[in-house]
Amino acid sequence: MTYFTGAVAAVPTANKTDYARHVAATWPLFQSYGANRMVETWGEDVPKGKVTDFYGAVDAKPDEAITFSWIEWPDKMTADAAWAKMQNDPAMANLPKMPFDGTRMIFGGFAPVYSAGAFMGAGYYQGFILAVPAQNKTAYAKMADEGWKMFSKGGATGMVEGWGEDVPHGKVTDFYRATKAKDGEVPVFSWTAWPDRATCDAAAKAMEADMGEMDMSEMPFDGMRMMWAGFTPLFDSASPP
Repeated sequence: MTYFTGAVAAVPTANKTDYARHVAATWPLFQSYGANRMVETWGEDVPKGKVTDFYGAVDAKPDEAITFSWIEWPDKMTADAAWAKMQNDPAMANLPKMPFDGTRMIFGGFAPVYSAGAFMGAGYYQGFILAVPAQNKTAYAKMADEGWKMFSKGGATGMVEGWGEDVPHGKVTDFYRATKAKDGEVPVFSWTAWPDRATCDAAAKAMEADMGEMDMSEMPFDGMRMMWAGFTPLFDSASPP
C-alpha cells in the first residue's frame, strides 16, 4: 500500500535556489532506496491563523518561507528500511549542506485514508495539516470524499489524505504541537492538486457560500486547529527539469 513521508520546513527566502539544488541532489539517493516519487513545494499563499498556522508549526522567522513536501513509497516497509539504511550511508556525506534549520522541520509517515484523481503536472497545491480523533477515521474519510466532489467540480485534479502511522514527537517541533493535538488524536497530512493558482482561487470563492452553510459542529475534527496554505512546485521527480 502506498505510503508517504510528509514534511514541513521553514527555509530562508534568500536560500530558495540553494534549497532547490539540495532537494534535487537528494532525490537520486531516495530513489536508490526504493522511493517512487518526491515532490517539494514552496509557500506562495500562506495565511496567518488565529489558533494554528504553518509559521507556528515550524517556528518560522520573518525572513523564512514555508515548504511542504512528500516522498512517495510503495509501502511502509520500504520507507522504514530506507530511513534505517540512511543513518549509516556514506553517500549522505556527499549531499549539499542543508540551507535551512533542520531541527525545526516536522515530518512523519502517513498512509492514505482517502485519495482520488491524480496530481501529475499540477501547477499549484493546497496543503493541509490537522489532528483527527482516532475513532473518527471512517467519518473523516467519508468527509474527504464529499470534499473531493466539491474540489473536483471546481477544477482540482487530485487529492490525497494521509493518516499518521509513524509520526514522531520532536524536541523542538512536531505535528502534534503544530496542530495542538489532544490525547487520542492522529495527525493528518493532505494536499489537493490544481492546474494553477487562478483555478484554485476561483474555486475557493465559489465554495465559500456552500461551506458557509455547513454545520461545523458535525465535522469529525476541530476545524479551528486545521491549517492550510497554497504552494507552488519547486521540485517534482516525475517532471522533467
